[in-house]
Amino acid sequence: QIQRALRSLCIPLERLHIMKGHMMQDMCKGLSRQTHTQAKVRMLPTYICSTPNGTEKGNFLVVELCQNQVRILLVTLYGDGNMSPQMMYKIFDMPEGIMKGEGEALFDFIAQCVSQFLAETTSPDTSSSEERLPLGFVFPFSCKQTQLDKAELLSWSKGFSCSGVVGKDVVQMLQSAINKQELSHVDVVALMNDTVGTLMTCSTEGRPCEIAVVADKGSNCCFMAEAYLVETAEETSGRMCVNTEWGCFGDDGTLNDIFTPYDESVDEESCNPGEKRFEKLVGTLYLGEIVRHALIALTAEKALFTGTDIAVLKQKGVFTIQHVLDIINNEDGTSDVKRVLEVLGLQPSERDCGRVQQICRAVVGRAATLHAVGLAAILSYMCQTRDLETLMVNVGVEGELYTGYSRFEEILQSVSRLLSPECMATLLPSRDGSGRGAAMVTAVALRLAAQRRVVNEVLGPLRLTHADLEKVQALMRQEMEKGLGKHTNATASVRMLPTYVTHTPDGTERGDFLALDLGGTNFRVLVVRVTEEGISMASEIYVIPVPIMQGTGERLFDHIIDCIMDFQTKQNMMTQTLPLGFTFSFPCQQMGLDKALLLTWTKGFTASGCVGQDVVQLLRDAARRKQHSGLQVVALLNDTVGTMMSCGYDDPKCEIGLIVGTGTNACYMEEMRNVGTVEGDEGRMCINMEWGAFGDNGCLDHLFTHFDRVVDETTINPGKQRFEKLISGMYLGEIVRQILLVMTEKQLLFQGKPSSKLQTRNIFQTKFLSTIEVNGLALRQIRGILNELDLDASFEDCVLLREVCQAVSLRAAQLCAAGLAAVVEKMRENRGLDRLSVSVGVDGTLYKLHPCFSQNLQKTLKDLAPNCDVSFHLSEDGSGKGAALVAAVASRAA
Repeated sequence: QIQRALRSLCIPLERLHIMKGHMMQDMCKGLSRQTHTQAKVRMLPTYICSTPNGTEKGNFLVVELCQNQVRILLVTLYGDGNMSPQMMYKIFDMPEGIMKGEGEALFDFIAQCVSQFLAETTSPDTSSSEERLPLGFVFPFSCKQTQLDKAELLSWSKGFSCSGVVGKDVVQMLQSAINKQELSHVDVVALMNDTVGTLMTCSTEGRPCEIAVVADKGSNCCFMAEAYLVETAEETSGRMCVNTEWGCFGDDGTLNDIFTPYDESVDEESCNPGEKRFEKLVGTLYLGEIVRHALIALTAEKALFTGTDIAVLKQKGVFTIQHVLDIINNEDGTSDVKRVLEVLGLQPSERDCGRVQQICRAVVGRAATLHAVGLAAILSYMCQTRDLETLMVNVGVEGELYTGYSRFEEILQSVSRLLSPECMATLLPSRDGSGRGAAMVTAVALRLAAQRRVVNEVLGPLRLTHADLEKVQALMRQEMEKGLGKHTNATASVRMLPTYVTHTPDGTERGDFLALDLGGTNFRVLVVRVTEEGISMASEIYVIPVPIMQGTGERLFDHIIDCIMDFQTKQNMMTQTLPLGFTFSFPCQQMGLDKALLLTWTKGFTASGCVGQDVVQLLRDAARRKQHSGLQVVALLNDTVGTMMSCGYDDPKCEIGLIVGTGTNACYMEEMRNVGTVEGDEGRMCINMEWGAFGDNGCLDHLFTHFDRVVDETTINPGKQRFEKLISGMYLGEIVRQILLVMTEKQLLFQGKPSSKLQTRNIFQTKFLSTIEVNGLALRQIRGILNELDLDASFEDCVLLREVCQAVSLRAAQLCAAGLAAVVEKMRENRGLDRLSVSVGVDGTLYKLHPCFSQNLQKTLKDLAPNCDVSFHLSEDGSGKGAALVAAVASRAA
């Protein structure tokens, strides 16, 4: 019988693996917005998003509500890595009946305790209301928390049943009671349970503690989860401490097969049968009871205490956890066991003592093992959700079972290692989690609040209101009208250049066409075949070295002709003369479809002898120098027009082109009657806005932040392309870098230590923004980017970096939308429509690759131009296919 009893208390390894899997499933259920109400493992968000970093300092009050006492502490931290906090405390016994009286009376009593404690511990001059005294409230009951300082009580337990509190914000109730005591300098800033406090006490210098296990009368665990996975909270960046409330695991029946008859008896006799099943297997409140029922059953089977009276064992609660621990912690024979049993009023034989000790060890060993299963589930979950191969983590542990059972730590460590071999947990003893830990939570909350104020000061100027954007839209409209006017065009910052493209494709275009695409450091040559079946292309990319970009114009155009001849030779086309469309993505004044004067170089080009010249002629001259006669240039266009044309082939409603890549620009179909710079009033013409220069006349100066000015001053064209410098990919990374430098200087990042790499211009690439802003990107990948820049980034640094990137890219998308809103509203008014339906062909790496840019742009556009239905098409090769289509439309017209 003894062997059978011991076997029933021993759980095989494969069953532990299954249990771990069940717990992980239930954790995911608890975090999901859809399923969290059905989950037994509740996974409650605590709104604690950071652990101590050792710089916290100041005085902090803690109020801890215990079983029938209130403990008040004053904790002083010195910013020394939290190595030696000073603590004073006092315990107040609760008056009779207060636990079941009115809620207001309970909170008034707590506030009186605070008032009395402060009167006794602080000198009159320090308790003046000049110095705020932050308070952390340890409230060990089930609450629905919606902020760190906002929590509604869901239900009382542990013998409390005060009226008028369930469903109310307990932080507010305590604050009101404190205010009644005229303690106006005391602010309740955080509410938490004891498990979270345990986590915070163990976070000292070095690696932070990210899991806490409490093995006490009850049992619980909390850990730092990726915030975007905590769907029940609004917070999405960084991490948040989640209180698992794992005591209810198994309430759905998943643990029924490991429940022994002894466990069933304990459950039936409890005040909440069928609930908190896991806790009843592991909590010290229940372990003595499990042993008591096992001893009663074994005595009935005549395996124990034969012929002696065991009436004493029939009393509930007679066999306590202290009895159990005294029995199992004694390794030398059974004399201590005999003494414990005799004190209880039993008359054990030598054999009884050995057997009772075996049962006690089995019950407590099982409790330790089950704690390890829960810990293993959390370790594996953290490892998976952080996308790590191995996880190394500190685990804070506290509670009667941990301190009282000598083998608890060894079992917790070895079993969790067996079940989660990919994880390496270091156990740290917690000291006074509910006191010192609560002070830490409060201190961290204040550190973050102070940091938040400075962050908001730094990023505030980048955050645009709806009114700001409407003003930009109105200014853009004003500049557009100026640019179209015959007499005002010369002074407009938005040039509104006619392109001489008067039609978009209609689908009847046929033939083979060559296309050239020069828009940056790479240059492409393409052959495009347009048939009834569709469009096919072959192309080759050539690099333009910096010395050629910044040398003479002759050298640049000779290089381009060399590349064309190389391509034609490879394609076996040297003998053919095909119509050629040339995408030239620099500001030009177009004098005709195949005649355009370069106005200014951008994007790092400075080739001499080109500005003011006809680009098509420069290309023809180079062809003549290279004796290449088969070149028939029929159209020159920029990439924005090409983008519109390539999307127009598939969607006739596409009458706008937009580029948001290295640079930014837009074009659209304007009524000829409004184009004062070209003769004729009939039909429409595509206008190349060259909106990158919007604001060069100073009209956007109010939006330029300190960071934008620094970036502008260090470019090769200060004061030029101002709008582009707020939006395009060439500059966003550099704006972020400037912000990081200021934040580091203000001690908000990298412990105030910038690396020499971070001081290097353009080292922070715009593609980093795209990577960093991917929702749910593991923070170690952000850390990886920062490591490349020789920055030792903490977890909080990564979260803040993401916020900086989001602020910069959101502003870029909003400004782009404001410009576009001016365009679509003008088109709608031109055509006398109540509602305009139009499509935009878009190209550019920022729009295509950034995870949020396109949706931010579209959302803002909807807000600013509610009477326009705008759909967006990603252009497939606007500058290549689009150039060929301009040539095709021109050939068709000819």
